[in-house]
Amino acid sequence: MRLLLVDGHYYLYRSFFAIRGLTNSKGQPTNAIYGFLKALRKMLLDVRPDRAAVVWDAGLPKRRTRLQPDYKQNRPSMPDDLRSQEAWLQKNIPLLGTASLSQANTEADDLIASYALQAAAAGADTVIATNDKDILQIVRPGISIYSTSKNDLTDGNFALLGPAEVETKWGVPAHRISDVLALTGDSSDNIPGVPGIGSKTAVQIVRSASSLREILDHPEHLDSPKIREKIVVYRETILANLEMVRLDEDLPCPVPWTELAIQPRREELLEALRECEFHSLVREIEAGLPAAPAVQGELFAAG
Repeated sequence: MRLLLVDGHYYLYRSFFAIRGLTNSKGQPTNAIYGFLKALRKMLLDVRPDRAAVVWDAGLPKRRTRLQPDYKQNRPSMPDDLRSQEAWLQKNIPLLGTASLSQANTEADDLIASYALQAAAAGADTVIATNDKDILQIVRPGISIYSTSKNDLTDGNFALLGPAEVETKWGVPAHRISDVLALTGDSSDNIPGVPGIGSKTAVQIVRSASSLREILDHPEHLDSPKIREKIVVYRETILANLEMVRLDEDLPCPVPWTELAIQPRREELLEALRECEFHSLVREIEAGLPAAPAVQGELFAAG
């Protein structure tokens, strides 16, 4: 049994900026929709999941905004010509047979983590499609990251990053990536790090002890006097960051993962794609999708 979980907003923005100027004959923007559907098509062909869901951000958890009131406040608002496409995708993703899920005041990576760990506990294989660094901390046997980045490819046009690949890429085991992020912070999320500590230095610090809390309790074990001083001075910042990057791994899931079977609604899907004037996608799906509800990858079996 294989479960595919897709970070909706990551692929929404990636598609929006990768393809520009695409509209239908009514002048409605369709670039993000088209790019998203093509990316999802490729994932389904590559991963061949039995269950799948696209998971969306739906507000910020209070535990993070209490710690960092400015959390993610530096991000620009969504462009108007993207907002309508976001709504289209959230509404119509289920026509492809892939659930579209969110939970109030919950970020996608927390909900994805909860789903992935529940599935892993039941012996299922989970593949997560995202570029979010935080989610890497839950990678373990049975949970991997789907990547099409050239830096991750060794053979073929996609890679599944498991524990070994994540450790090679980051220099620390997956479960300790949160320690690295607690030291470096994340400027894209408005999480301040320790000044003067970049990713390479953070990895060296993390590798020097069995946990970051051990380092915070015994900074005297660090070789560099400057680093020791920074750890002492910014101790509370680091502790707050550890809580910020910690994922909520036991959230109640809006739909049990076992009920996320891929069941396309063929005629409704084709009608929605025709309205967007995605003629090539319509032809591909007409050729590859049977009239009856499909299972496991039949949605985009052609091409």
